[in-house]
Order: sequence, then C-alpha cells, then structure tokens
Amino acid sequence: MIKRVAILGAGLLGGSVAISVQEKLPDVEVALWARNPDVAEEARRMGISLASSDLAAVVRAADLVILSTPVGAMAGLVEQLLEIRRGEDFLITDVGSVKRLTHDQIEPLLEDTKVSYVGSHPMAGSEKKGFSAAHGDLLNGAACILTSENEGAEGLETLEQFWTTLGCRIRKLTPEDHDYAVARISHFPHAMASMVAMVGLSFEDIGELAGGGLRDTTRVASGDPELWTEIMLENRDALQRSLAESITELTKVQEMLRTNNEPEMLAYLTEAKRRRDLI
Repeated sequence: MIKRVAILGAGLLGGSVAISVQEKLPDVEVALWARNPDVAEEARRMGISLASSDLAAVVRAADLVILSTPVGAMAGLVEQLLEIRRGEDFLITDVGSVKRLTHDQIEPLLEDTKVSYVGSHPMAGSEKKGFSAAHGDLLNGAACILTSENEGAEGLETLEQFWTTLGCRIRKLTPEDHDYAVARISHFPHAMASMVAMVGLSFEDIGELAGGGLRDTTRVASGDPELWTEIMLENRDALQRSLAESITELTKVQEMLRTNNEPEMLAYLTEAKRRRDLI
C-alpha cells in the first residue's frame, strides 16, 4: 500500500502526476522535488505543500519514488536515493520515453538491495513544458506502459493499481518491445512533424496561409528541442527503422504522382484513412 509518493522532477509530467495524486488519492502524501528552488516555490503556490529542492527531505519515507527527470539524469538520482535510504525497502519507477536504457542503467544499481524497479511510461504530454503547464487531467484516458523483463516482477501490481487510479489504461511490455512500439507511435511522428515544419514552412511568409491541417500535423514539433534531441538519440535504433519505412512510403507516393496513377493513390489514401480511424 502506498502511503507516500515522491516525484523527482517538476516538469509537465511530474507536476501533473503530483496534482493528479493529490486529487485522486487524497490519503497518499505527495512530495515533489525540483532541482530549481524557484520551481519548488511555484509548486507550493499551486498547492503542492511538500515541494522542495531538498532531495533527502522529499524522498524520506516514500513507498514509491517516481523519476520524472531527463533519462540521462536518472541513474545518478538512483545512486543518491540508495545512499539516502540505505538498507530501506521501497519501489522505484520512472516516466521516461525510453526503457532499455533505464533498465540497463538502474537495475544493476539495485542488486543486493531491498529496492524494486519497474518502468512506467504514461503516454501523456503536450508541446508545452514546465510545472506551469501541469494539470491533473493530463493522465485521464492515457495509455500507461509498464516495463519489466519478468511478468511477475515485484511492484507491477502496485503500479498497475496506482496508474489505473490516476485514469490510465495499462499495457505491459518488455523494455525492448516498449522502445520499438513508442518509436512508431511517438518518436517517429515527432520526427515527421519536424520534417513537415521544415518543408511546409521553408518559405516563412506563407505560414499565415496555413490552416488546421498544417497546425495539427506539426503541433508536436513545438515541443522542447532539448528533450526531444535526447529522446530521439536514446531510441535511435528503433527510430531509424521507422524512418527507413517512411522513405519507402514516400517513394511509393512519389511514383504514384509521377505516373498519375489515380487507382493506386485512391487505394493508398483509403488504407491510410482506415488505419488512422482505428485510433
């Protein structure tokens, strides 16, 4: 049973998780860590009373610790956690966008400890960033992928109940399967949105002519460039596979246009519509 949850990272997702826990799990104490004291103060003003830049104060007595920092910073935070909570029993999860890397880096640190780790990835976010954009409804209806190599891993059931209570739909995958799946449904669309922005807006003075189609197609390209640079490079193997397939698809469309092949173009767009309508 979770009595206290510590969330390390007060960005859009970490802040939204903190707010959602306060709203939907009133019996659970929420503590939020922000590296920047000004962000911790902002969180306190927004109702997260236990928001602080003091890591030890935030993680003290937490049953569940949620890592919501850039993936590259997670292993270092876990090392600090293990020092602060030496010999104690608690559960760690993370909300990172890649999972092979987090499992490879975190699991070896937990050998010969009482600490358990299971990956989490709530598929929720927006092109906005920071605690000021956080809100409690962000997780409502979102898929949340739990990752582990072991179907009976300690902590899986606890996390399934936790994320379900916050409004998520649960799917369980191995870390490798997770990374290949999100490359297709998240990282590849971001890469394509960025390319559409580069090509479609190569003449910036035509941007004012754009309608909803361009805005919808490129929306996620407005996301944090530093965050997405990290995500794309960390999942580059899986992302390259999706990009290679997209080159094949572009070649098909280009050939239909070159040959003025109306039946093939109609069939292609019909199938694309069918797949999009599955969402």
